Amino acid sequence: MFVPRLSEVIAALDVLWPPERAEDWDAVGTVCGDPDQEVSRVLFAVDPVQEIVDEAVKLDADLLVTHHPLYLRGTTTVAASTFKGRAVHTLIKNDIALHVAHTNADRADPGVSDALAGALDVRVVRPLVPDPTDPEGRRGLGRVCELDHPLTVRELAARAAERLPATAQGIRVAGDPDALVRTVAVSGGSGDSLFADVRAAGVDAFLTADLRHHPASEFIADRAHSPLALLDAAHWATEWPWCELAAAQLDEISDRHGWDLRVHVSKTVTDPWTSHSPSPGAPN
Repeated sequence: MFVPRLSEVIAALDVLWPPERAEDWDAVGTVCGDPDQEVSRVLFAVDPVQEIVDEAVKLDADLLVTHHPLYLRGTTTVAASTFKGRAVHTLIKNDIALHVAHTNADRADPGVSDALAGALDVRVVRPLVPDPTDPEGRRGLGRVCELDHPLTVRELAARAAERLPATAQGIRVAGDPDALVRTVAVSGGSGDSLFADVRAAGVDAFLTADLRHHPASEFIADRAHSPLALLDAAHWATEWPWCELAAAQLDEISDRHGWDLRVHVSKTVTDPWTSHSPSPGAPN
């Protein structure tokens, strides 16, 4: 066994999540790191926030891989007086590289929504929005899934609350809680831009995150198509299962190449919401 260089590990990650498959607005790839440095320990996380960077330092990691970009809209400074600049300074001072796989991981096969479906124990049938460049029709955004046995919306929400990482938000539901669900669309991260695709898929429910008031209200009010239910989980919780999937994929690559590489997944909750007080008399 041998310790790989950063350039070798990044080349392997780029096979899993080719950067050219990211959305045009996205910022994926390596943010900092020396291509020739050795990488013996990798940490996967959703957010490149200081708490995660400090965890990478404590772990003595050489590479931090996150789903969310550090600089999505660019910057003119990495001064340590800014919170993002401080993260960059901490990483570089401790010889830790940072690599981002965002919408290229969303579109991958398997990708973020496959990991979400796996956490919910539902069977993936096809992508919700297929990638037109994939002749096999397996890549794309979101997933259309089937349940082994029908559940009510209430039961599916309870399953999601139990199997996804715990957050202050939990799972919000719009629609009839007693309606039966046989098919469900899932999409890790913000998903209300996919409402038209969900309608076209003919599913009974849609589980995603960051659902806004007006799009959700209009979606539920449109009964002309079908009485779809919406399940709204915390953004971080819907994407964290990908970290475990990605770590397992890198572990497999490491074994195949004979690398001396240890892979870890952060359990730190970086969802920004820290508590929840239900309204008195609110429906369950």
